[in-house]
Amino acid sequence: MQAIQDILVHGHDHIRTSLDRMNRSGRTVLLLVDTEGRLLRTVTDGDLRRLLLAGTGLDEMLEVLPPHQSWTVTEDTDADHVLELMNRHRIDQVPVVDDEGRPVHVHLRREIDRPILLSTPHLSEHERDFVEQAFATNWIAPLGPNVDAFERELAEKVGVGHAAALCSGTAAIHLGLKLLDVCPGDTVFCSSLTFVATANPIRYLGAEPVFIDSEPGTWNMSPAALERALSAANALGRLPKAVVPVGLYGQSPDMEAIVDICDRYGIPILEDAAESLGATCGRRAAGTFGRLGVYSFNGNKIITTSGGGMLVGDDPDLIEKARFLATQAREPAPHYQHVETGFNYRMSNILAGVGRGQLMVLDDRVAQRRAVFDRYVLGLGHLEGITWMPEAPGHHATRWLTTATIDPERTGITAGELVERLAESRIEARPVWKPMHRQPLFEDCEYWSHEPDRSVADELFQGGICLPSGSNLAPEAQRRVIDRIVDLVEESSPRSRLTVPESRAG
Repeated sequence: MQAIQDILVHGHDHIRTSLDRMNRSGRTVLLLVDTEGRLLRTVTDGDLRRLLLAGTGLDEMLEVLPPHQSWTVTEDTDADHVLELMNRHRIDQVPVVDDEGRPVHVHLRREIDRPILLSTPHLSEHERDFVEQAFATNWIAPLGPNVDAFERELAEKVGVGHAAALCSGTAAIHLGLKLLDVCPGDTVFCSSLTFVATANPIRYLGAEPVFIDSEPGTWNMSPAALERALSAANALGRLPKAVVPVGLYGQSPDMEAIVDICDRYGIPILEDAAESLGATCGRRAAGTFGRLGVYSFNGNKIITTSGGGMLVGDDPDLIEKARFLATQAREPAPHYQHVETGFNYRMSNILAGVGRGQLMVLDDRVAQRRAVFDRYVLGLGHLEGITWMPEAPGHHATRWLTTATIDPERTGITAGELVERLAESRIEARPVWKPMHRQPLFEDCEYWSHEPDRSVADELFQGGICLPSGSNLAPEAQRRVIDRIVDLVEESSPRSRLTVPESRAG
């Protein structure tokens, strides 16, 4: 939010000075105040232009401006009310005044009417340097110094031995499963509450997924369900080739329990940490518990390369094999020779440069996303029926997305209705992932619930919602989201709403 002092002017200020103030502030409006700092009127670029066209000189004072009625609001007025005021009076700016009539902020239509998206890319000042370096050295094709450095720097950041930069997180899952020798006819145990990209690569390899429910404490793979599923599979002599737990919405699963269970059956883990880079479980980084781990750098992730992924692990032979397969499995011969099927999965040197710059601010992005979550809890904590995704003991979540469940019995509105009503106010919210065992694509697949008579994933899908959570979400934009949710819940509940009357200055 811009300092209000930058756009305050007085009657003795000259038109020339005011135009310069407007130019330097980047605003199209100034606020004319009296000697006590109370608002007299707004001064737009159109007001000044009309004075000049009427023959007023640049060195005349603003006191020549005619009286003008300016509509104002107070600090607790919600964004929808402000926009309604703008539309009713055909104005594009509304000052916010305190109890003494002194301006403390100004709402602009271009800001308040802008759509608020779920999670947008957030660039820093570092990415351009690495990308320009790639152009300067003509390393714009796949591979190059940025790719090597990005792999090395990310591996060091998360505390793993080796990393292979790829074109997507999905590619990383595909190669990871292939490196774990998943073949046609095999089964792979996989989290049900996840995006389809976790499960699709299982089918790429001709294997069949078996879906495992979530647990209430992390919303991630249930160790209890996994234990029952593995015990049953072992009794049938049909143990899976791999287990794929997912770190959902920026929180690691209970990986210590999952590792313990899988070790007892000798099953390797491919940890899908696409959504949880920067999170920790105990003292270890998400993505580092399995034999292999996966990260995603899609455009909406906590850091992004616009599109990309990383396969990580401590076994250098596995990661080197991943690089080989990702570059069309070309053999080291002077001619093009291929013994096995490969893929075009490597990351470009340009995108790796973006990733290097993003990685430098990962800790900042985690702190910013957690701050967004804290503001939601503070602003909506008084509402009954909203329960936030828990942060398990010993875990440090990134809060990549702020997620909650909505109890319609207490709020008077379902999660789906809330998503729809927020969209009417240009606010993007989404339901949580539809579980894979509910997808038509996987309707014939086996599913193991958290308890025999309780499916946590179905409960979360039924009542879950994801709110705008970008690390670059401005506090005033988030205030607009919070105010709208409060209004919708209060409209739907028996409690009456409080309205804030508008006032006038001038």
